[in-house]
Amino acid sequence: MTENEVFDAIAELIAERTDCDKAEIAMDSKFKDLGIDSLDTVDLLMSLEDKLDTTIELNQKIDTVGDLVSFIISK
Repeated sequence: MTENEVFDAIAELIAERTDCDKAEIAMDSKFKDLGIDSLDTVDLLMSLEDKLDTTIELNQKIDTVGDLVSFIISK
């Protein structure tokens, strides 16, 4: 999967769960600024696993959308 595909999947899920417009979500967008708390992050990761058909075991702090994209790409 490419970085753009992972980013699009994440941005789409965030837009579905918040009042954010997908176009307003960028790689440097912080989850807290998008209204995503730690519980939302867990739900987001589970949805991403289904959408990307992969397992994501988050073992580090992720602050931005770009951090999450990089983490997923590196696995």
